[in-house]
Formats: sequence, C-alpha cells, structure tokens
Amino acid sequence: MKSPVSLSTKPVAIAQILFSQGFGTRRHCAALVDHGLVSVGGEVVEDPQQPFLTEGLVFEVEGKPWPFHEKALILLHKPAGYECSRKPSHHPSVFTLLPEPIRNRDIQPVGRLDEDTTGLLLLTDDGPLQHKLTSPKYHVPKLYQATCKAPLDEAQLRKLVAGVLLEERNPKLAAEPVNAVSAQALPDGRLQMALTEGRYHQAKRMVAAVGNRVLTLHRQQVGALELPADLPVGGWIWLDARQRELAMSEPGEAACSD
Repeated sequence: MKSPVSLSTKPVAIAQILFSQGFGTRRHCAALVDHGLVSVGGEVVEDPQQPFLTEGLVFEVEGKPWPFHEKALILLHKPAGYECSRKPSHHPSVFTLLPEPIRNRDIQPVGRLDEDTTGLLLLTDDGPLQHKLTSPKYHVPKLYQATCKAPLDEAQLRKLVAGVLLEERNPKLAAEPVNAVSAQALPDGRLQMALTEGRYHQAKRMVAAVGNRVLTLHRQQVGALELPADLPVGGWIWLDARQRELAMSEPGEAACSD
C-alpha cells in the first residue's frame, strides 16, 4: 500500500495518518481511534478526523509509539535462513521479522541477499531511492565479508579487482568482466570485498572464478552506512535523513576506504 499522505504544513486527519502508515483499511484505522487505542502526546485521540501535522509526529497505537514516515527506510540485520521475498519458496520471509504495519506498506528489499547470506539489508517504499541504491550507474558500494574455503592469496585478490568473467545467460553480460571496487584479506583470513553491481550470486561466483569458494557471506556496509554493532540478528531500525545520505555515498568514502 502506497502512502497517500505527503509531509507538509497542512494538518491531516489521524485516521488518514494511520492508514498511510500501514495500520489497516480506512475503516479499521477509524475504529482504532473510536476504541480509544490511539494517542498523541500522551492524550487519547477521540475523533478519527482530528487533524495533526505530520512533520515530526509520533503517535501511539495500543501504547506503542510510532513515528510518522512519509517514506519508510528500514535497516534489518538479516539472519541466515530467510528469503528476501514476500512469497518465499523454501525458507521464512524476512518480512516476518517486521511489525505488521511496516509489512502492510509497499516496502521492498534494496537488493536481495541469498537465504544463507547475513547482514545489512535495507527495505523501502521509496522507488527513486531504491533505484539509486541498486543501479550500477550510481556506483554505491556494498561491502561484504566472506569466509572462504581457503584464504585468498595476493594473486586472487588482484584478479577480483582487475575483473573476472562470469557465466551468464545474457551473452553481453558474459563478455563483460565484473570487478570488485576493493578486495583484501582480513587478519582472520576472511575476504573483505566491495561491489557496486548486484548480479545473481555475484560475490560467490567471483570468488569461484578465481579458484576459491565462499562458505559464509555477510554484508557489513552499504555506501558509508554500516550495520550497527548493537543491532541484534533479526533486529531492525528506522533510518533517518543522515543515515539515508550515508547509504547513498559514492566510492572513495567510508565503504571503500579499506
């Protein structure tokens, strides 16, 4: 469901605000207010048509605070064993890790992670932002850390940065080398690699192309936005305007400073 409410100086009815934030149908949102389950600033709202400014608004539904977001941008610490799909095939969906109001919004993963890949996953209902974060022409780096069958040697690392050919159904893609923005061996023997493309199983296939194999894969960073160290596996947070800008960083910034 797309939000019909735009952030503006014009007050909006509380029932309409609830509807825009994923709390159900218009009738259900009005019923939440009628049953005294919605409050703003500690005061119960009694009229579904009572207007409020949306900028900076935090309301409560059944005692739980919810900040108004015209467009949602969520950071999820993805666990292994979850699919980035609303209709998963073999594993639970990452959407089951989110509250129902967020699931009701038209949010989509910003680049899918395989079911066995862990780490930073962004989800949004902001189409232009999603395009900027996933399109190769914007060069937003994604930083991965991988445990491989064997530590990569210097020759393999150089090949990853120089570019390797991958088997592709599309002949044009198969003829174009794909390279890492950066690739280095971490002190514990893991591989750290930054990519700006998002081809199918790209990190795993690139490592295979240099004669090795990925055993575990973790995404630590998108742009200059890092996975918070205190965010538990399966946990999620709203992202603010500053974090949004970090996610859209260009190469040469924090994500590629390794």
